Amino acid sequence: MTEEKNRCVVTGLGMICAIGNSVEESWKNVLASVSGIKHTKTVDTENCYATLAAEVNCDTLDDIDAPEEKDRASKLCLKAAKEALADASLAKGKDDPRMSVIIGSCVGGAVSIEHYYKNGKNKEDILKMPIAPIASQVAEFAGAGGIVTNVGNACAAGTISVAYACDLIRAGKADVVLAGGADSFASIPYSGFLSLHALDENGCSPFNRCTGITLGEGAGVVVVESYAHAKARGAKVYCEVLGAGVTTDAHHITAPREDGLCQIEAIERAITNSGVSKKEIGYVNGHGTGTAKNDNAEFLSLHKVFDGENDNLSASSTKAMTGHCLGAAGAIEAVFSIKALTTNTVLPTLGYTEEDKEKLKEKAGKIEFVQNVPHEKELTAVMSNSFAFGGNNASIIFSKNAGDVKVSSSKPNIAITGLGLVNPLGHTKDAYIAAVKADSKPTETSIHSTIETSEYDELGIKMAFYRKLDNFSQLQVVTGMRALKDAKLSVTEENAKDIGNIVGTSEGALGSTYDFEELIGEKGNAKGSAFKFPNTVYNAAGGYLSICSGLKGYSVTVTSGPVSGLTSIAYSMNVIKEGQEKIMLATGNDENIPILDNLFNELGYKAKSVAAPYSGADGFVLGDASTSLVLEDDANAKERGATVYAHILGYGNGRKNVRFGQLSGTEEALEKAIADALADSGVKADEIDVIYGFANGMKVVDDIEKTVLSKCFGEKPVIAIKERVGEGRAGTATLQVAHAALMLHGDIESDNAYVFSNGSVSRKTVESSGLKKALVISYALGGSYTAVVLGK
Repeated sequence: MTEEKNRCVVTGLGMICAIGNSVEESWKNVLASVSGIKHTKTVDTENCYATLAAEVNCDTLDDIDAPEEKDRASKLCLKAAKEALADASLAKGKDDPRMSVIIGSCVGGAVSIEHYYKNGKNKEDILKMPIAPIASQVAEFAGAGGIVTNVGNACAAGTISVAYACDLIRAGKADVVLAGGADSFASIPYSGFLSLHALDENGCSPFNRCTGITLGEGAGVVVVESYAHAKARGAKVYCEVLGAGVTTDAHHITAPREDGLCQIEAIERAITNSGVSKKEIGYVNGHGTGTAKNDNAEFLSLHKVFDGENDNLSASSTKAMTGHCLGAAGAIEAVFSIKALTTNTVLPTLGYTEEDKEKLKEKAGKIEFVQNVPHEKELTAVMSNSFAFGGNNASIIFSKNAGDVKVSSSKPNIAITGLGLVNPLGHTKDAYIAAVKADSKPTETSIHSTIETSEYDELGIKMAFYRKLDNFSQLQVVTGMRALKDAKLSVTEENAKDIGNIVGTSEGALGSTYDFEELIGEKGNAKGSAFKFPNTVYNAAGGYLSICSGLKGYSVTVTSGPVSGLTSIAYSMNVIKEGQEKIMLATGNDENIPILDNLFNELGYKAKSVAAPYSGADGFVLGDASTSLVLEDDANAKERGATVYAHILGYGNGRKNVRFGQLSGTEEALEKAIADALADSGVKADEIDVIYGFANGMKVVDDIEKTVLSKCFGEKPVIAIKERVGEGRAGTATLQVAHAALMLHGDIESDNAYVFSNGSVSRKTVESSGLKKALVISYALGGSYTAVVLGK
């Protein structure tokens, strides 16, 4: 039986999709086998071979605060979140530090990108383009003051968000998490899937015709609580959330492995982590997109996992009713799975003729693929599967019983054993160290890194592979491979599943997505590029790294602004401590390309001239950075004789909601992040020898940091690496940790720091020989801060 502290339960449900604007309406239509797939009314279909979509029809999406500031994806998510909170009988919090928000998305603000391009390039659309605003705006509405981030793992994002919510609760970082996914139907995904010739002209029928997908839109949100918290407030409990499994294929950026190897691994992990037997699972809500490759791989996976061990399994795909809602799919299907469980109902796949049913019999074997209409069935546990571009696989189990969820009781020391760096100072560890020693600083207000062909040769990356990558993915692949090499870590068939990757990014694939919009804006939706489209998903960079390196473990992309670089480290720590993986790559990755330079300039964030942090300037030097760190259990590092640069002792988060897009956060939230990190690490403030700050030369950002650090640490030295590499957002946040590790290890022997005293700012040289503990801090729009403590 699961220990009470590890029990996670669902207490609230919210949903909006093509077959209903609420859970009740959607469920009623599922039971009536209603499909929401119709001819699209919102995108240009001229010369397009497929014209169907499952679109939301809702007149109240704008009944929210400041709708003009929100993309359609955020509006969909807010509607589902509002319903879920009400269903859970949870009042809106007031920056409740024990309430977190994790929201998955694939295309984020795609509608706003299209609107910006076609309607005069209004700068008000810019802040709505990334995925990052979605969770932040839900947190502002709900009053959540805990960890707030988005998962950008394409079609697996919604499922991974629910799994991550449980990780945070079991790690003691949250009591309540609003978890789910949201995506809107837009020209970019429509044209992209057209270019892949992956759409079904007649509406999808997964596990049946397998001739293509039909895109949908919507949002699903579940309220996940610790059992103790739900019990204490007398909450209604729908079910338990047991275990989840997350893997990556290391195979192809858009197609699944035909042998289903890593899908099977994800499903097996979910079952093992849940502590249930295979025969207890009565129903699987499959990913079931409707394409032959996806459906055949999933058919194979289900048979290999369950044949001979469960002769009473039912399976279906509800996408024939809702369409494929991309990053929202897993969340919507989680709600359907929970409703199926609690009402003892198995749901159907629509579109079967009598001839189809006969064809299915041999293929299905003893698995019942439910056709056309639902039926009653006594259920104890159900599974929901999601598989995505980039080769990401996620499986999760919901149950009426507590199961036997096992969470590792060990508390390993987390060591940094490998570094991969690309930034304007240099593309190798040695080049970066040399530039710091020379005190190099930018002379222009926009600086960027260019990957050279020699770097691919050095890392054994073939040119044919390189040509598939956009700039964002190039940065990730090079630093990831460099970090593995620096750690003297060879990925083999034996250890590939033991190594995972968390990528943190602020804007992610926004540059490639906008590039794709320019293409189809000029030539029409029928002329999208099958070559460019895969790079529009945020997790493509992590997927390419997996393909290049061969790693097959836990792989997630998180996006919530600059703080995402530290989120990748915190998330990786959780994965190792839970015993999910032995080794993790934690990456911060953000690019600077002309499109992004223009967007930041239009927002007024870019400096008009180069200025130092804390100087009272009002703009930053725009940079880029990709920083990959190999993290592993200290015992594992010693066993394989790895070099240990430093240890990560703990992390903390603070949030006090401000309107997304407002640059100023709050002193209170930063103080809390620091206090929580110190407490998590068992370190006192006076034990911190040096701080690596996020100051970037923008007064409204720098002043909060200066005030809080003066209050908490007095005249302790503060190193601001952005004065050298510019504002590289998530990439720079992780670089701050790498820089700290290099100083603790003695590779960087000294550095020039800032000291605050009685309101004045002075400079001081810090020698690495006296350093034992360091603090790294970062921020994000919306009011979030994260702090990480490192030790020698």
